[in-house]
Amino acid sequence: MATSAPVIITRPGERGDILAEAIEACGHSVARLEMMRLEGLPESPEQRAAWLDFDQFRRVVVVSPFAAECLAEALDRFWPQLPVGVDYYAVGQATASALNAHLGVRVHVPPASVGEDTSEALLTLGSLHSLDNEKILLVAGEGGRTLLAETLAARGARVIRLALYRRTLRPPVPAMAERLATGDFRALVVSSGEILEYLARWCAGAALNQPLIVSSARLATLAGKLGFRDAVVARGATPAVLAAAVANACDPQEADVDQDDLEKG
Repeated sequence: MATSAPVIITRPGERGDILAEAIEACGHSVARLEMMRLEGLPESPEQRAAWLDFDQFRRVVVVSPFAAECLAEALDRFWPQLPVGVDYYAVGQATASALNAHLGVRVHVPPASVGEDTSEALLTLGSLHSLDNEKILLVAGEGGRTLLAETLAARGARVIRLALYRRTLRPPVPAMAERLATGDFRALVVSSGEILEYLARWCAGAALNQPLIVSSARLATLAGKLGFRDAVVARGATPAVLAAAVANACDPQEADVDQDDLEKG
């Protein structure tokens, strides 16, 4: 394998651009593998009812940056000024940043002490433990995990789950499929279980032995079941954190030296 082999990233859209820049800043070339396309859904009667009654929700939980963008676009049409008394929650810092940028609201995120941007981590927040008959809006895409909705309902909430977009998976182009089949890449970065499961069908023996950077322990467990042998868990899903994990996995000796220097300083 050539030393110039790139780091393959699978994050789509503008967020993928930012991740690529962060990894390139660490000295690694990047190849984009956009296997997932995100597309907003037409407004449904259920969505319209939720927007009209938005002030009745005590909490709003948003699962992804694209869900945050779709939510902001809808609210802009129905609520020139956001209602007060609504608490916002995000599964991860990137989603929180999107909510803050588009809506200007404060957002609850998973505790830093948990060390992951996941649904499980968000559910450890004390404010989501006792939800006696509270009305909660869960904003997500089609399909996906049911953990948040089921857990919040079990804790007493009346949960309305709205799918605002769909995810479409696409096969890699032939050149990228060849890289996956031969392991001709420096590392692979994945922060979605759906993408990881889809991607695995193109990864043969050599690829399964290359460093796989994932954003949670849950994804690392899934990676092991799929045959990946070198999963590295980053401390979250932000571009900076994923890029640091790539640097540590690809340049471990250099990373050790840097850490020693920091400790001496």
